[in-house]
Amino acid sequence: MSSEQQPQQQQEQQQQQQQDAYHAALSRNANWCERICSEDPDLFPQLASGQKPEILWLGCSDSRCPETTILDLKPGDVFVHRNIANVMHPGDLSAQSVIEFAVKYLKVNHVVLCGHSSCGGVNAALANTKLGLIDAWLLPLRMLREQHLAELERCQDDKERTKMLVELNVKYGVKVLKGNHHIIDAMKERGLEVHGCVYDIASGKLQEVETAESSEEGEKRLRAFETK
Repeated sequence: MSSEQQPQQQQEQQQQQQQDAYHAALSRNANWCERICSEDPDLFPQLASGQKPEILWLGCSDSRCPETTILDLKPGDVFVHRNIANVMHPGDLSAQSVIEFAVKYLKVNHVVLCGHSSCGGVNAALANTKLGLIDAWLLPLRMLREQHLAELERCQDDKERTKMLVELNVKYGVKVLKGNHHIIDAMKERGLEVHGCVYDIASGKLQEVETAESSEEGEKRLRAFETK
C-alpha cells in the first residue's frame, strides 16, 4: 500500500466507525422505546400532551454529564441548557431565552447550575494557551482565575486547582442567575430556588456547593437588579 493510500484508508475506517456508532444508537433507541413502553405505557402519551418539568438544569456540554441519567429521572422531568464549562454569560441570548421560558412559562421550581470534575473548559482557563474562538467564551473563567490567583496557586496540584475553579465558576454562575429579573420575580412570588452543584465524574455523585447569600447581600442584589 502506498503512503498516499494509507491516510485515505484511515479516513474511511474512521467514517465507518462513526457510521456504526450512529446506527448502533438508532438500534438502541428502538430497544429503549420498546422497554419503556412495556414498563410505563402512559409515559410517551403523557409527554406528547405537554411538559411540566420541576427543574431547569444548566450544565456543561461534556458527554460524561447527562443530567437526566445523573438524577435518575425520566424524559419530561428536566428542562436543559448546556454549554462549554457551564459558563453563565449575562449576555448569552441562548441561555437567557432558556431561563425565561423555563422560569416564566414552564414555572420550574428549581434552577440548578452544575459544574463537574475534570472539566476541559476549566483546565483550558487555567492554562495559558491560545485556543481561538473559545478563548472569548472562557473569559469569565479567566477573570475568576485572576481574582483568585493567590488561592489557586496555593493548591497542591492541578487536580485541586481545577476543583477550586470549578466551584468558583458555579458560585459566580449562581450569582449571575440571581441577577436575572425573571428569577428575581419567581423567587419573590413563588419561592423559586437556585442551586449550585458539582458532579464528580469518578464517583458519579453530585455535591451541593454553598451559594447562600446574607440578608445584606440579598438586599444589595435586589436594589441593583430588580426591575418593575
